[in-house]
Amino acid sequence: MTALGRSSGIGALCVLAASVLWGTTGTAATFAPQVGPLAIGAAAMGLGGLLQALIAAPQIARNTARLREQRGTVLLGATSVAVYPLAFYSSMHLAGVAVGTVVSIGTAPLASALIERVSDGRRLTRRWMLAATLGLLGTLMLCVAEATHATEVVGASAARTLLGIGLGVVAAATYALYSWAAHRLISRRLPSRAAMGAVFGIGGLLLLPVLAVTGAPLVVSWSNAAVGAYMALVPMFAGYVLFGWGLAHVPASTATTLSLLEPVVAAVLAVLVVGEHLPTTGWAGITLVITCLAVLTTPAPTRRSPTRRRNPVDHDSDRPIKAASTAQNQ
Repeated sequence: MTALGRSSGIGALCVLAASVLWGTTGTAATFAPQVGPLAIGAAAMGLGGLLQALIAAPQIARNTARLREQRGTVLLGATSVAVYPLAFYSSMHLAGVAVGTVVSIGTAPLASALIERVSDGRRLTRRWMLAATLGLLGTLMLCVAEATHATEVVGASAARTLLGIGLGVVAAATYALYSWAAHRLISRRLPSRAAMGAVFGIGGLLLLPVLAVTGAPLVVSWSNAAVGAYMALVPMFAGYVLFGWGLAHVPASTATTLSLLEPVVAAVLAVLVVGEHLPTTGWAGITLVITCLAVLTTPAPTRRSPTRRRNPVDHDSDRPIKAASTAQNQ
């Protein structure tokens, strides 16, 4: 395997590991039913983001001038970080854990691809388009299965479910935006810790007023406080550290597509832990998503041109990845 292939593989594994952690958030939130979705989102992403900034403080200080040069990208990413959890957890609250997660994460690859196409002129590979098609079809099947169950069995109104789906689309757009912003900063030779710390730290600050207004139920009981602490430390802090490492090696469109593992984890946990029912259509959708991930993560066969063999010193194509990897470890 080439250095580029190994680098992409490491990035994919980091994003998949982060997705598994993120997939636990909806189920964890059900253990604090008295806490509203805005409080859960503000506590999880707000405190998790501030912790990221605290851990990355030395790297942020060393790269302050370069972050200021990219302040537009930093602020766009931070604003998206602040909006995302409010829309995401409200979507799950209104439409159900599985539907909210599926819509929020399942439509993010399309938004991410569109952003990269417009801003960076990036062309989509056939492999990505095949994987995205399988993944989106799978998430659509999962969404339809859960939405049908929510309206027919649980008794949720169609309007409530549709509002939840709409908020899920907002969450998908903001997820794609902050992923793109972080990847753009890292690709411009900023260490991943500095980039993620700045974006998520400012986003966390923007969420503090929301937490102050809505967060009282978090301190009413130890169980509520434990849920808030878990959300901030594990899926948000540890998950986004892994995600930042992943973005140093793969494009944002690939990262958001790999994140389709999150709704699969969320749906399975919703069935096993929360007690939600998943029809056959939903399980078929999960199978398609897993197939999508297999297509994306299976190493592609490499071809060496005669020019490459004659001139092994020429490694220009690997420089952006190596630079990003070097920046990550600074």
